Amino acid sequence: MTELGIGIGWRPEIADAVEGLSGVDWVEVVAENICVGHLPDSLTRLRERGVTVVPHGVSLGLGGADRPDPARLAALGEKALALGAPLVTEHIAFVRAGGSLTATPQLEAGHLLPVPRTRDALDVLCENVRIAQDALPVPLALENIAALVAWPGEEMSEGRFLAELVERTGVRLLIDVANLHTNRVNRGEDPARALSELPVEAIAYVHVAGGVERDGVWHDTHAHPVPEVVLDVLADLASRVSPPGVLLERDDDFPSARELGDELSAIRATVTGASAVRGRGAGHGGGAGRGGATAAPAQPLLIGAGARVSGGPMPSAPVTAATAPGPGAGRDSGPGAARDGAEPVRESAARPGARQRVAVAQAALLSALVAGTPVPEGFDSRRLGVQARALAAKRAGVVAKVAPELPEILGAGFRPAFLAYARSRPMTGGYRRDALDFAERLLVAGRPEDPDARRRLTEWWQDRSGSRPPGRATRLVRAARHALVRR
Repeated sequence: MTELGIGIGWRPEIADAVEGLSGVDWVEVVAENICVGHLPDSLTRLRERGVTVVPHGVSLGLGGADRPDPARLAALGEKALALGAPLVTEHIAFVRAGGSLTATPQLEAGHLLPVPRTRDALDVLCENVRIAQDALPVPLALENIAALVAWPGEEMSEGRFLAELVERTGVRLLIDVANLHTNRVNRGEDPARALSELPVEAIAYVHVAGGVERDGVWHDTHAHPVPEVVLDVLADLASRVSPPGVLLERDDDFPSARELGDELSAIRATVTGASAVRGRGAGHGGGAGRGGATAAPAQPLLIGAGARVSGGPMPSAPVTAATAPGPGAGRDSGPGAARDGAEPVRESAARPGARQRVAVAQAALLSALVAGTPVPEGFDSRRLGVQARALAAKRAGVVAKVAPELPEILGAGFRPAFLAYARSRPMTGGYRRDALDFAERLLVAGRPEDPDARRRLTEWWQDRSGSRPPGRATRLVRAARHALVRR
């Protein structure tokens, strides 16, 4: 695998700080936030300095019931080539539900939601992963996500679920140790058990991030300093295997460059200390913190009929359109790709009806979260309420970023007005569409009351929609459509 080193998530708000930080070996960029042919100057300068840039996708929804969108896959692959990236990453999550498999309107979560750890969901995920691997020009790694809610009737632990995913597809893993801690608080799951069950030799790199606990719920905010408990999970992981890369994520409330540098130093020291303990060859007791983590060497992953692998090679130099592997490279060169000609397990098709069963379950959950429909049987209604509020808050925050004129025009009234709108209007498109629909809803209702603000909002809406606010007939049709969504 490519040795990445210590890195940081590149964000426009900290672009200058990232360029000035010492000891940054590589960066990761949210794939949906960049355009091929119009890369930010900061990323271009970093690449010219030899800094590896890895695109990190958030919208594929490989854990969803539908097959991956070919256009989204093509866009992700193009960005990987434009950045000369040695791999691309995504999430084990679903981000939308409904549509043709359920004969209901498709809803967007605007966030990463957990897939149920069931055989049906694993079948669908594996098939989707192989579709993505065949389409992408570079290897793929998938991230475990943080969860506020637990699915009823799960059949596997997180570690076993990840292990079977790797065994069946050869996909690499992006392990987020902050998410392992989140799931410890929110779902009672032991990070040490997950690390002991998953194939650590399949890890492409590791995420580290901060969060905060409120009322017994851990919120994976990426807006707080990395706490000691997360560094302890990182130490446990690094005591088991040497991670090829470790990356600090920060998405909001950005601190000074000095504070970011201090966090990177703490991460480097944690990995170095745990690696030194591992190098002494002591046995691993599980769950050890930074003070005394010990580990046995990671065992090779068994693939198929006894084939032993310890991680297939990744490109050591930046990939270009001329040198990139062809479609399917992500599968055949991954850690599940057996050596000496042996093939990994090939179970290509999901069981009959699996996609539809997963689709129905995911649509029911997402509808409860964003459209106010009844809570599906077996879910914790209080915890779903926390998740629903978190989704609405994130939706408001992202709309404020993609359409900063709205909070400027509406002032302090933006957030309460948007949250009221979100309670009755689930997102069915992207965030820019959401911003337009929100503004339209306000204007139709004769708001804001201040004439100057209403005039500015009207001009903003017209400038982006190319038409005038809808008449009464159009409003009635839209109201009927949204009423159907809420059923």
